[in-house]
Amino acid sequence: MAELSTNVPAKSVSYSRTTLTELMIPAYANFGGKIHGGTLLSLMDKVAYACAARHAGEYCVTVSVDGVNFRQPVEVGELVSLMASVNYVGRTSLVIGIKVIAENVKTGTVKHTNTSYITMVAKNEAGVPAEVPPLLLETADDARRFLEAIKRKELRAAYSEHFDNERTRMLLAENIAQLKNERCVLGTGIL
Repeated sequence: MAELSTNVPAKSVSYSRTTLTELMIPAYANFGGKIHGGTLLSLMDKVAYACAARHAGEYCVTVSVDGVNFRQPVEVGELVSLMASVNYVGRTSLVIGIKVIAENVKTGTVKHTNTSYITMVAKNEAGVPAEVPPLLLETADDARRFLEAIKRKELRAAYSEHFDNERTRMLLAENIAQLKNERCVLGTGIL
């Protein structure tokens, strides 16, 4: 494998691996008694920042959040652990993989509530994107996650291009019939 043309030494995935654990209190609950999705998103953003900043050695900002699907609800009183690791690095960007688990501290039952990927960009003191260290892949899982991040990036770009092309070509009058069996009502001013 070719050496990278950077003077910055590579950092391993394990170097910046970060876990944030927090007890879910009643103030975090919604009207249904479950923990707000926004509370969990905020915690995911915090752990992603800590992990990315550790690897980059710079301030990092969130660029995108990919694939937040809440598989199971989180309850008040559960201990939530968010485990983050750098899955991929570009020149100035990092993809942080986050696994969220919730533990019922009374019963010891643990459930996987979601997995997400957050893209961060490193910024220097002037607020300009900063080069990040290469990622040292030490295990087969490290390499697999790096490759999966590349694939997600390719699929996201292809989807974005396809959707933008469709949106440009889509004429309302030609496609309005698609709404016939959907749960919507067309107002009188649409056509």
